[in-house]
Amino acid sequence: MLILARNPGESIIIDGDIQVKVLEVSKNGSVRLGISAPKHHHIYREELFLAIQAENRTAAEPVGDVGGLLELLPKK
Repeated sequence: MLILARNPGESIIIDGDIQVKVLEVSKNGSVRLGISAPKHHHIYREELFLAIQAENRTAAEPVGDVGGLLELLPKK
């Protein structure tokens, strides 16, 4: 993990086309970030990203016995 110190108004650049700018640091330690990136980059909060991954894993799991479904297919 790379650890950097930045002050409000300062930025970092990732891979030449993603800018992460520190907008504000509140008294309670909360940090507001602004992110500028091309549309093809998907940017998520970590907790949302993890929820999406979990949902995708659930959707990809086998649904159990599909034997009954074969009976619904048209017979040749």
